[in-house]
Amino acid sequence: MQLVVARIGRAHGIKGEVTVEVRTDEPELRLAPGAVLTTDPASAGPLTIETGRVHSGRLLLRFAGVSDRTGAEALRNTLLIADVDPEELPEGEDEYYDHQLIDLDVVTADGAEVGRITEISHLPTQDLFIVERPDGSEVMIPFVEEIVAEIDLEEQKAVITPPPGLIDDRAEIASSREDDSSREEA
Repeated sequence: MQLVVARIGRAHGIKGEVTVEVRTDEPELRLAPGAVLTTDPASAGPLTIETGRVHSGRLLLRFAGVSDRTGAEALRNTLLIADVDPEELPEGEDEYYDHQLIDLDVVTADGAEVGRITEISHLPTQDLFIVERPDGSEVMIPFVEEIVAEIDLEEQKAVITPPPGLIDDRAEIASSREDDSSREEA
């Protein structure tokens, strides 16, 4: 199975280094020196990582055969793709790869069908399940433990406990204002 692990950004310096937008939770494993990655577009690769370092909070990579800024700039926006064994699991107990979650059925704790996960959106603050409902509409469900109660890979389902209004129109509106009739007139 192939997973996108990074996107090459702009060149850094004159010796062929590039910035990368990391798209894996395991950069030390997937983007280590010596790793051979396929690319999209395929014509740019395969690329072998020669060196890697962190500079000002950004990961910088240099690839074998790319020794100047011109070569580095030519790689801009290229996706780096790692070959991963489909049976491989993340190190953490409650961690999942996207391909394990795609196509899971989403149900509420009481068994009501919500839909099927079609995509995982990785945002800076949290991940979202993009769920296609039976009627074809989509709903976004934050992948946080307060809402996603259980992931059962054997049963191919995700059990959620959504707050009111997340998957339906029955939102509860709370107000800190007192009712007008109970206010004292001055």
